[in-house]
Amino acid sequence: MDTRLTAEQDEIRRTLRELLRKRCGPAELRAAAGTPAGYDPLLWPALADRLGLPGLALPEAYGGVGCSVTELALAGEETGRFLAPSPLLATAVLAAPLILALGTGAQRAELLPRIAAGTLTAALAVAGPALATALTLTGHNGGYSAGGGRAGGVQARRVEGGWRLYGEVDQVLDGHSAGMLLVAAHTGGFARSRTLLFLVPGDAAGLVRVRQTALDATRPQGRVQLRDVRAELLGTEDADVLSAFAGAGDAVAAVLAAEAVGAADRVLERTVEYAGQRVQFGRPIGSFQAVKHRLADVYVGVQAARSAAYYAAWATGHGECAGGLALAQGLEALRRAAGEAIQLHGGIGFTWEHDAHLYFKRAAGDELLFGPVHRLRDRAARTAGLFEGGEVAV
Repeated sequence: MDTRLTAEQDEIRRTLRELLRKRCGPAELRAAAGTPAGYDPLLWPALADRLGLPGLALPEAYGGVGCSVTELALAGEETGRFLAPSPLLATAVLAAPLILALGTGAQRAELLPRIAAGTLTAALAVAGPALATALTLTGHNGGYSAGGGRAGGVQARRVEGGWRLYGEVDQVLDGHSAGMLLVAAHTGGFARSRTLLFLVPGDAAGLVRVRQTALDATRPQGRVQLRDVRAELLGTEDADVLSAFAGAGDAVAAVLAAEAVGAADRVLERTVEYAGQRVQFGRPIGSFQAVKHRLADVYVGVQAARSAAYYAAWATGHGECAGGLALAQGLEALRRAAGEAIQLHGGIGFTWEHDAHLYFKRAAGDELLFGPVHRLRDRAARTAGLFEGGEVAV
């Protein structure tokens, strides 16, 4: 593995950081998170036009840039630094790879160029608590069912000329605003039970979407209700959806790990800056040895997490699995960096309105959706065969 960034990779990171620094300050961030969509509707087209961010890892044949997961992870690191609310994770990291893997030629040709251009956003409708399992981040997904068993969840039934969906999915990232939903639904009854993916336009009749109050406002989530909604099957009926989920999981984890590293690095920078300004007992608190040791420990954790995230992104492109462990490292580094920021900022750091809490909520929110850390590590250890009777890698 060559750890040096190419000129193109360095340019992606530099340009994105400059753009987000101008457009995603603390005030702009809070204003964007408070909009109905949960993100700045003008920032997303700018990211698409200047950097081709939505199609960064899509093939050029579909209007993408043709880069690898590494470039997508570097972009994620920069959006993580500013906690920039955008459809990047839901559209480019979760939904687009599944369309590419499972979609028919006509579906890919119709949807992927619009995603790459930034004119279409998409969301994967898998219930929040089940998302980590479906992506095989915290365990094998063989037991995952979109219907939650014989009843509940989302059910699909064949009708003349297509399919109908009925059910509800909570905690869908960008589910309240996405232009296209990829809905995981249960079909086949008990005897031939299986999970398939369906395409549902955001304006479909019978579709009800409501934004939910989430711990992390920079990760907007929605509740999706489907009341006998007409849907289009993604791919064919014999598509192996669970294998596609497993194949996408490692790339998702690598990008999330990079996001966490960017956020941890930024909150550490702000804490070090504040420690040099806040004076106690006639001297800056950053000059006290105990404070130096705490910040040094955070720095070591952030750098270790960055190395793990970069390796995971590289490994994903070479058929290896390291995303889950990198995600655990990144989330732990972010949680510790944000926790130290709250404490070292003193009384002001404990106020709910302080920016340090935005980073702490990001760490906690991502653990709820994609973790927790100890289960991510347990899955990685079993996959690597470290425990007797360890699972076989997928």
